[in-house]
Amino acid sequence: MITITNADAALKDYYLDAVNAQLNGEVSPFFNAIEKTGENVFGKDVKLAIAKGGMAGVVAGSEDGELPAPRSNRYYGITLPLKNIYGTIEISDKALRASENSAGAFVNLLNAEMEGLVAGAKANFARMLYGDGNGRICTVTAKKSDYVLTVNSAKSYFKGLKVKVGSITPSGCEITAVDVAKKEITVSVSLKDETVSGGEKVCLFGAEGNEITGLGGIFDGSELYGHDKSTESYFQPYIKRCALSALTESDIIDVIDTLEERADGKVNMILCSYGVRKRIAELMSSSRRIVNTTDIAAGYSSIIVNDVPVYADKFCPDDRIYFVNANDFALNQLCDWAWLEDEGGRILRQVAGKAAYSATLVKYAELVCKKPCGQGAIILTDG
Repeated sequence: MITITNADAALKDYYLDAVNAQLNGEVSPFFNAIEKTGENVFGKDVKLAIAKGGMAGVVAGSEDGELPAPRSNRYYGITLPLKNIYGTIEISDKALRASENSAGAFVNLLNAEMEGLVAGAKANFARMLYGDGNGRICTVTAKKSDYVLTVNSAKSYFKGLKVKVGSITPSGCEITAVDVAKKEITVSVSLKDETVSGGEKVCLFGAEGNEITGLGGIFDGSELYGHDKSTESYFQPYIKRCALSALTESDIIDVIDTLEERADGKVNMILCSYGVRKRIAELMSSSRRIVNTTDIAAGYSSIIVNDVPVYADKFCPDDRIYFVNANDFALNQLCDWAWLEDEGGRILRQVAGKAAYSATLVKYAELVCKKPCGQGAIILTDG
């Protein structure tokens, strides 16, 4: 007979390993390529020291000459709080009772819940890799009508999300429709009496400061990891701007070469949207270069530019082409995905005021780039 105790044991003993296997791979090309480690986690924070590098402190000299003076202040210190990432499943009491005499029905019930949880966790982690830590999904360029906003990047997955538009919708609103071609979103709250001049950020409601620091956080803003980019160039990535319509193969190679020259950066992955990758493929074809395709372990395809694979990701903004060395990134985590347990070790708990039980997966982690100056981007002014 199936009981809450049986269900609890199944989630703990059989499903957790399978969930971790799926969530630690097959998320996205970028996620699959970065290191996952707990070495730099101390308590609730990520703490690490990054060597500044450079040529100081190493000189050639005479046999009996003085040795070079040691270089002072050779490290940058980084301390960041781990972000709390949760995923919850819910099983109604009615569904549980209906399957209590059928192990097969119970397994199907749990499988359906877990599949939905895993799919959601994968998508959100892949999205956060491109975010700024605040849940930003796009930026408003104009108000078209009381309910319709033109944005810099519109994705089909926006529909149904509860978001906050700048300071205009403090209690949040839902995106009810998305026009990808026109780059328009429709929101559930009227903006009739609101002045929307453009530049307002559209962020997931409640996500501000709570998400991992993705590529958006590295390339946007004046500070990174508590360091001023204007005075500490190590934390300033390289940015090139041009129109998508004017993009050339030379522009792409220029970023790769510049990163290698200025920061000894070794780009091993280019990330962009599907539309931008098509444009890059057209460039390669028009110059009569052979466009190769390759598959990495998880089955993601790419084209090759200057021996660097170009991957398309639906979560990458339409106006960005990122040039990264995945070896410079690490997902620092306190633990792998784990079930949140109560004092008695139970995973499934009754939802207050509802005839249902819920279980929550948790992960405490933060993404850190150990060499921001070795990363680059092309910001597409008409993307």
